[in-house]
Amino acid sequence: MIKRSLRWIAEQTGGKVAQQFEDVMIDGVSIDSRQLNEGVLFIPFKGENVDGHQYVAQSLERGAHASLWQSDALDMPEGLPIIVVDDTLKALQAIGKAYLEEVNPKVIAITGSNGKTSTKDMVEAVLAPNFKVKKTQGNYNNEIGLPITLCQLDEDTEISILEMGMSGFGEIAFLSELATPDIAAITNIGESHMRDLGSREGIAKAKFEIIEGLNGPLFYDGDEPLLNDLVAQAKGEFKKIGFNSDNDFYIHDLQALEKSIAFKVGDAQFSVPTLGAHNARNATIAIAIGRLLGLSDAVINENLTHLHLTNMRMEQIIGINKARLINDAYNASPTSMRAAIDTIAIMDVPNKIIVLSDVLELGPDSQQYHESVGAYFEGKGIDRLLTVGTEAAHIHAAAKPFTEAQHFDSKEALEAALLNYLNADTVVLFKASRGMALETIINQCI
Repeated sequence: MIKRSLRWIAEQTGGKVAQQFEDVMIDGVSIDSRQLNEGVLFIPFKGENVDGHQYVAQSLERGAHASLWQSDALDMPEGLPIIVVDDTLKALQAIGKAYLEEVNPKVIAITGSNGKTSTKDMVEAVLAPNFKVKKTQGNYNNEIGLPITLCQLDEDTEISILEMGMSGFGEIAFLSELATPDIAAITNIGESHMRDLGSREGIAKAKFEIIEGLNGPLFYDGDEPLLNDLVAQAKGEFKKIGFNSDNDFYIHDLQALEKSIAFKVGDAQFSVPTLGAHNARNATIAIAIGRLLGLSDAVINENLTHLHLTNMRMEQIIGINKARLINDAYNASPTSMRAAIDTIAIMDVPNKIIVLSDVLELGPDSQQYHESVGAYFEGKGIDRLLTVGTEAAHIHAAAKPFTEAQHFDSKEALEAALLNYLNADTVVLFKASRGMALETIINQCI
C-alpha cells in the first residue's frame, strides 16, 4: 500500500500543498467517502450528477489524512491538508505511475473479450507460491481502477498482475502506457462492446493496443485470424497459444474430468481444477508466463492445483437431487457461449442441459449473433436447451433442429421446468450477460 508524504504527492502531480502539511503521510488512496480506511488520501471527482468535492471535509473528519482538490472546484475549505491539482483523475494516474516505478515489480498485463479474470487468477496461482504477487481486485481494470490497483502494491511486490478492460478505442493503449508491462496477454477476441467498436475487427484492434506500452513478449490466441493479421503488421515479440498445431504453445489431448481438465502443451502434461476447453487456453497463458519467469513444468502444474477462480466462472455447485450445476453466468458473448457449449459437450454425463439468456450490447446484428449460438448446437450432443429473454429466443429458434429446446417468458417459468430435470445424472450449465442475473435461477436449484 502506498505510504508517501504530501510533499511527494504534490511533486508527482504538479500540485500545491500548504507547507505546514508537506510532511503529512498518507496510507493508501480512496475514491469513496463512505468507505474510508484510516490515513488514506481521498480523491474526489467532478461527475455529471455528483461532485465528490462536497465530501472532502467529511472524509477528513472520518479519518482520511489528506485530500486532492481540483483547481476549478468551488468553495475549497481552508486550513486542511489538501493538495490542489489541475485534474484529480490525472493526478491519481500520475500517483499510481510514479509509485509503480518506485516499487518496480515485473508487470503482467492481461486483456481480452472473455477470460481476463480467470486468466489473471491462473497467472496468480502459478506465480504466487514463488513470488510476492499482487493482482487486480474485482473489476478495477479501467482508467480509475488501474491506478488505484497500482497504489495498493506493497513495497516488496515482485509481480503485479493487471487486468485491462475497455469500452472504446484508445483505452487499452492508455492503460498500457501507464503501466508499461513487461509481459502481456490477449485471451481472445469476442463480441463484447460490438455496439461501441462496430466489428470484431475493431475489437481486435482495441485489444491489440496493449502492445503500446509493452516492453516484452505478448502471448495471444493464435487460433484467432484477426490477431494473427495484426501481429503480421506489428513489431515485437509475439507467442501464439492455441489448439492448432502451428501455435508456439500447442494445446492438445484435452480431457474433461469431473472437476478438472487435463491437457498437454507440447509434450508436457497439465491439469487445472476447472472446466472448459477455453480454460485450457487461459491456463496455457499462465503456463507460458511461468516458464518465462523460470518455473519448471512440475512446479507450474503443482501450483495450478491450488487455483481458485473468482465466483461465477465455471463455478461448480451440487444442487437439488445431487444435480451438478455450473455457474458461468458472470458475463457472456457469443464466443464465450460457444465455449460453454463445448464445455458441456465433452463432459461424460448422461444428461446435459444448458440454460442461456440474452447477450447484451451486441448492436444491430444481435439477432444474427444469437442465431449463430443456436446453430452451434449441431452435432454437440446437448440433451436440452432452456432459454429465457427476448434475444435468447433467437438462440432457441436456431437450436431447435439440433436439441430439445424450450423457451420461456420468465425466469420463474424456466426455473419451474428445470426443477423437473434435476437428478444425479444431470449437469446444467448457466450462461448469459451479467444483466440477466441467471444466478437467481441457480439459487432456487440448490
